[in-house]
Amino acid sequence: MTQSSDHKQQYLHRISHRRIDPPKLTADMPLPRVLDEVFSSYNAGRLREACRIYATKMLADETVVGLSLSGALTPAGLGISCLVPLVEAGFIDWIVSTGANLYHDTHFALGMDLHQSRPGLDDLQLREHQVIRIYDIVFDYENLLGTDRFYRTLCRGEAFQKTMGTAEFHHLVGKYLAAREDETGHTGRSLLAAAYRYGVPIFTSSPGDSSIGMNMAALQMEGSKLCIDPLRDVNQSAALVYDAKKRGRSGVLILGGGSPKNFILQTEPQIQEVLGLEESGHDYFLQITDARPDTGGLSGATPQEAMTWGKVDPDQLPDTVTCYLDSTVALPLMTVYALAARPPRPLSRLMDRLPELTRQLEEEYRARNKS
Repeated sequence: MTQSSDHKQQYLHRISHRRIDPPKLTADMPLPRVLDEVFSSYNAGRLREACRIYATKMLADETVVGLSLSGALTPAGLGISCLVPLVEAGFIDWIVSTGANLYHDTHFALGMDLHQSRPGLDDLQLREHQVIRIYDIVFDYENLLGTDRFYRTLCRGEAFQKTMGTAEFHHLVGKYLAAREDETGHTGRSLLAAAYRYGVPIFTSSPGDSSIGMNMAALQMEGSKLCIDPLRDVNQSAALVYDAKKRGRSGVLILGGGSPKNFILQTEPQIQEVLGLEESGHDYFLQITDARPDTGGLSGATPQEAMTWGKVDPDQLPDTVTCYLDSTVALPLMTVYALAARPPRPLSRLMDRLPELTRQLEEEYRARNKS
């Protein structure tokens, strides 16, 4: 069927964001303008969309922003360069991270060095010289031993001799790391320390799956009373999201996938399906991943798939983006874009309110069960 030229043009304009006509790049073109005007298509286009949604919608004052963090990002320096500035600007309200990212973050707070190198080194020689490699990052084996000693010594202290969730544990660790930074004059190098200063809860969905957990397990053999309660994390994280949706909106920025992705998204099924409280899913979903969706793994699962689980509000699917890109490429670009586009937000300091919000969720759950 032949359609009229006017009808075709109307349809084209309806599905078009804009005509592709980028400016010529110059040496002094600001990075945000490059993202806006040159990143037009394919995953560059998806990254531009993610930057815009993050800066213009997710960072509205009424939106609570959660970040999930997987992959070895802090050893590459992205804690210092990106995550700490975003926390300081009030652009991240709560975090779910692998324990490994927090363990390696601790190296920087303790003044330990990591080095850029290259892939393809002789790993047998590295082992003989007691050098650890994470792809093209290398560091002295003593970093691990020293960080292990730090955690064992710290966690033997009286303040740690109790049961707590991972957010409470990391907040307490952050207190000591912030003090260490202040003593050495190197403030701003640790995500854990910044999260303590700015009241940002950090959960670890698999607390035994890292060197921090391994050292806590060793202390348990000594008779330590330190005990991590992962079920407390489930209710506390759900309480953050439930309160966010009652007051405004909830957005998630997902770097990679795995357990942190599931944990940050399962807050909504916990509220709706398990606790039976009325809710509709996160409002904004931005994911940076290199995983494919067709293998059935969670790391590649799309926002559309997450919508079927109640994790994403179906009315908000236009405000979801999946960008198939390495997080080490995307995060610095998103950080610069957001810091250039918006002034700092008022701090939500959710860590300070965590007991109160959890208590409110418990009261609503009990009230529902009585009715």
